[in-house]
Amino acid sequence: MVDVGAKAVTQREATARGKVFMHKDTLELLKAHATAKGDVLTVAQIAAIQAAKRCAELIPLAHAIPLDGIDVRYDFEETGPSLAIEARVATSGKTGVEMEALTAVAVAALTVYDMLKAVDRGMVIGEIALWEKKGGRSGTWRRE
Repeated sequence: MVDVGAKAVTQREATARGKVFMHKDTLELLKAHATAKGDVLTVAQIAAIQAAKRCAELIPLAHAIPLDGIDVRYDFEETGPSLAIEARVATSGKTGVEMEALTAVAVAALTVYDMLKAVDRGMVIGEIALWEKKGGRSGTWRRE
């Protein structure tokens, strides 16, 4: 694990995105909140928040970081069709929160799959990537 002891505490933020591709009928069920297991998006949001908070337990060399905020958003995309997931994670710390944001998106996507697999086992989770990071020595980075 990298020693971050000498680094300054700064405001840091990371945004990650991913998608769950599914059949159009599955997307319609999701939009209508008409799934057998209940409110998929709320459960996935809670799962994403828990995952970001426990990232260091999942990623062997990640630092345990106190988080200031976690925001999870969704967008229904007719082309694909897919559910787009975005997680923004913020902290005041000595190291970034990229892994926390990526983990949040991945676990939210896995939760969506779990809750919808009875109606669509062919769903595909993909395009999980870091879109932006702010703060720290390297400043701001944005995916183009």
